[in-house]
Amino acid sequence: MREHMMNANRPLRILGLDPGLRRTGWGVIGVAGSRITHIAHGVIAPDEKAAFSDRLLTLFEGVCAVIEQHAPDEAAVEETFVNTNAQSTLKLGHARAASMIAPARAGLIVAEYSAPVVKKAVVGTGAADKAQVAFMIARLLPTAGSPTADAADALAVAIAHAHVRTARRVA
Repeated sequence: MREHMMNANRPLRILGLDPGLRRTGWGVIGVAGSRITHIAHGVIAPDEKAAFSDRLLTLFEGVCAVIEQHAPDEAAVEETFVNTNAQSTLKLGHARAASMIAPARAGLIVAEYSAPVVKKAVVGTGAADKAQVAFMIARLLPTAGSPTADAADALAVAIAHAHVRTARRVA
């Protein structure tokens, strides 16, 4: 067990990930009871001209660096959106795998949430668009400023996980 997990004075930290091959958004929030606070967010953007395997390695190493820097206790990842292009869906699946292996390797619980579940947790409806998610992230986490769409989505995934954790404790 890592030392930070034993610090009862520190809020629980959740890493949210919105995987993508071009841009993987990440966000770290703190959770203390019903209070959620912004810790950090960003985007990992591999070189689009690099070999596919190198792009996946960049994603994996980027998530590892975020974990090392921000010491999350748990992680949550958005599930793959299946579209009509099977090749794109498969590549997104690879990016998800690279993003999920890093927290698993660090010994973190890795939860998965569908996009509608994430949107409902943050906006109140599973049919919300990216602009509505970004607007609510700015309201819920005012110290986050105006994160990019990818980072806002990652923060939304972390918030969805925080809500599910709270609901499980109450039930």
